[in-house]
Amino acid sequence: MHVAVFSQYHTSPDCPATSRHYTLLGELAKHHRVTLLTTPAWRSQQLTHEFAWVPPGVELREAAIPYENKMGPARRALAFAQYAGWAWGAGRRLATRPDVVWGISTPLTAAWAAARVARHWGVPWVFEVQDLWPSFPVAMGAVPTALARRQLFALEKQLYASAAHIVPLSPGMSAYVAGLGVAPGKITTLLNGTDLDLAARATPAAVAALRQAEGLGGQRVVLYAGTFGRANDLPTVVAAAEALVAAEPDVTFLFLGHGYYAPLVAAAAARWPGRIRLVGGQPRHTVFAWFALAEVAVVSFLGLAVLDANSPAKLYDALAVGTPVVVTNQGWTKALVEQHGCGWYAPAGNAPALAAQLRAVLADPRAAAEAGARGRALAAREFDRRQLAAQMQGILERAAAG
Repeated sequence: MHVAVFSQYHTSPDCPATSRHYTLLGELAKHHRVTLLTTPAWRSQQLTHEFAWVPPGVELREAAIPYENKMGPARRALAFAQYAGWAWGAGRRLATRPDVVWGISTPLTAAWAAARVARHWGVPWVFEVQDLWPSFPVAMGAVPTALARRQLFALEKQLYASAAHIVPLSPGMSAYVAGLGVAPGKITTLLNGTDLDLAARATPAAVAALRQAEGLGGQRVVLYAGTFGRANDLPTVVAAAEALVAAEPDVTFLFLGHGYYAPLVAAAAARWPGRIRLVGGQPRHTVFAWFALAEVAVVSFLGLAVLDANSPAKLYDALAVGTPVVVTNQGWTKALVEQHGCGWYAPAGNAPALAAQLRAVLADPRAAAEAGARGRALAAREFDRRQLAAQMQGILERAAAG
């Protein structure tokens, strides 16, 4: 079977990114022919070179279209349109007809290109929904005109209708899609998941070495790891971090990542030297040791309904190494950590509440360790990306079979 995959952002485990599709594509390519149509936007952000840029067996088609998180709405829209136009043309010029097309959104324009190419070849396509577009950019104020909003929502419905199957990354996203009238049998939730083989590298010896190298002996560590984007509510997390380190002299708050709010984090680190630290981005294959170093990790977002449905990689990565989490989503992640006893909830936008919850977690290390153990067991059962890859392969095979 030949699978044509449309994804505007490809990353490898050498990048400071989640690299979900690196695992999924690598597993799929062991059994089928895979052609990836993408861009090299993340190539320059490889921090190491331990992994090939694409997994073995994946055929690569790339368009030199730049993209960065710090781009404004207009520049992002241009990048999205450029990729969609190139992908549509490149997909029609494939030397061999695909049996099925896999379109990965975000952005929605990548899914549009996948749908058009599938129609050109007369084959089915599978729509993977990573974020709820256009609901997310609309909620963030990135779609300024009413006409553009109407057009994007109409396109969303057309894509759901034309796809042979829809694969959202969380139960909340699946509920949203079903709420638009899509038949439940056409929807399969496939969680973002995590890379348990990479998590296994965070051995006690590796974590101890990292603690020593970072001068964190005798310190209790709280971690935020991930994008410093507009949706991640970093002002609240920074304010909570400052309140926490002011009250707890043996606590260090680490911010691991990069993005829009990096200057805000850097300013807090300057006010609290050594106590609040901006670590910067780390390769995917080393990030798990940082999670394992922490007593608790923060998974934060703005208090917007559309963000309650998301599927944050940092949640799965923390649990994979036995680190409990504090989440600020009111949706399915809150239900998940409370049901399985592997984390706690603090309301979005409330820095005093977040600081108080973190202090409560740190005050009871035994309860935190028990929550972390439950999270690790949950990750082993349900979050293994290699198992998720097998499920995705089955979805694509069934779609191709009609």
